[in-house]
Amino acid sequence: MEPIINFIEPKITDPFLKGIAEKVMCGQRIKPSEAEYLYEKANLALLSQLANVVNQRLNGDYILFNKNFHIEPTNICFFNCKFCSYHKGAGDPESWVFTLEDIRNMARKYQNSDVTEVHIVGGVHPKWDLEYYGKMIKAVKEILPKIHVKAFSAIELDYVIRKSKLSYTEGLRKLKEYGLDSIPGGGAEIFDPAVRAKICPDKASGEKWLAIHKAAHEIGIQSNATMLYGHIESYRHRVQHMEAIRNLQDETHGFNCFIPLKFRSANNPMGYIGEANLTEDLRNFAVSRIFMDNIKHLKAYWPMLGLQNTRLAIHFGADDIDGTIDDTTKIYSMAGAEEQKPVMTVDRLTQLVSEAGKIPAERDSLYNIIKVYN
Repeated sequence: MEPIINFIEPKITDPFLKGIAEKVMCGQRIKPSEAEYLYEKANLALLSQLANVVNQRLNGDYILFNKNFHIEPTNICFFNCKFCSYHKGAGDPESWVFTLEDIRNMARKYQNSDVTEVHIVGGVHPKWDLEYYGKMIKAVKEILPKIHVKAFSAIELDYVIRKSKLSYTEGLRKLKEYGLDSIPGGGAEIFDPAVRAKICPDKASGEKWLAIHKAAHEIGIQSNATMLYGHIESYRHRVQHMEAIRNLQDETHGFNCFIPLKFRSANNPMGYIGEANLTEDLRNFAVSRIFMDNIKHLKAYWPMLGLQNTRLAIHFGADDIDGTIDDTTKIYSMAGAEEQKPVMTVDRLTQLVSEAGKIPAERDSLYNIIKVYN
């Protein structure tokens, strides 16, 4: 490690920043205050170098993707988050609700294919309950019995489990019996209560989000974690959010991936704020990779970032770029993302990774490598 430290030291005149860099290069955990300092003081060149060192240590040169599709069963939602461009009320001409047969028909499109994962997430429909969520999982498994079902954000789960008057553990056990394999990381936003009161005042708290993921991990359901950035939050809010997830990961070891999600400003009440620029996107990926030392994978979600920026994020610590998706998600396209019809072939994914100087590899939903593309 010493030659690497010597390589970066001449570029750092700030002694505190130099000390943080030395800790990172030696594989030591940084403190929340040090992560905040990186946000505020480190330049992009240093952040890229440090994030790449951490990523190389954890993942080598592999950049991962999977073969997946999404089912978004409704955009009708009980909640009305200020940042959301997806929410519609019942009766809105742009709203939709899929029946169980609709869901079966969507799954049928992937029979005899090599898709390995379905991601089910949508609005919190006020009339749906835990049993209906289970029926959606069962409908997919009837058609695609071997597929991995990653389904329902903690916000959806909190609503239907409370509605069923069960504990989180009891509710998750029932869904696991229906065929739930893992849960996504959505709904985390920013945990700080004051921020949450302004951007999503009526949805489950950060404490409840963490409690649901903890309950899932304790019964063998793995999950991901997210952070919505680039709106009214501060760097301190971001770091506190990541610290809460890092602390839970120390306890349960159940998170597979951390996913920074960029606030997109089109078609929502917070659009006046604007969006984080590319420099801030890359800064956030790098600090996330450096700080989240116990979550092996960091995802650059290409439908959110766009293809060119995803390629750049690979050089700031990201080792996962999600999957083929096949134009089955509208959450970010409705918020103004560059990719309005997100679909990606394996050839395009592997080309993107190879052009970034890395090794593309297909993974399953739990991050086991299926195939390496040389």
